[in-house]
Amino acid sequence: MSKLILASASPRRLELLAQIGIVPDQVVPADIDETPMRDESPRRLALRLAEEKARFVAKSNGGAFVLAADTVVACGRRALGKAEDAAEARKFLELLSGRRHRVYGGMCVIAPDGTERSRVIETQVKFRTLGSNDLKRYLSHDEWQGKAGAYAIQGFAATFVKAISGSYSNVVGLSLCEVDGLLRGLGYHPKEV
Repeated sequence: MSKLILASASPRRLELLAQIGIVPDQVVPADIDETPMRDESPRRLALRLAEEKARFVAKSNGGAFVLAADTVVACGRRALGKAEDAAEARKFLELLSGRRHRVYGGMCVIAPDGTERSRVIETQVKFRTLGSNDLKRYLSHDEWQGKAGAYAIQGFAATFVKAISGSYSNVVGLSLCEVDGLLRGLGYHPKEV
């Protein structure tokens, strides 16, 4: 059977895959420029980055299944990336406070024969109104670092979430329903445990 390469350094994606019995044979993070293009929608950004990551890794790993993903948190048409510092994280969280926003999960799988399949999964998340004490308490931890939109739904920020519509695992980093379908549709089946 062909091996599976995860084109991501995200420990959350590895944990999510393990939940459904998928353990990549290799983890090869893709070194690409993640800067949004001019006038690029958050949905399109998530898809483009997932596809570019998959293609980058597949280029030097022929004969393997390559799975890549990207998560983009969007407030309106504005993509909220990974905050550079606590001040920017605070701005992101203030923007999301008391509002509904979207989390786009782009994913791309490239099969050993070069067949490529991509998807964008959209989840809506509604935050309760956040007070200054909420923000101060949250930002005193490092949980916001390295997270799209400066929050991790599976951590302390779960206390901010009033409602969710769509895939919870997509907000964490990878829609398990969709990735399982994509992999199986291209002929990948996890090893029996």
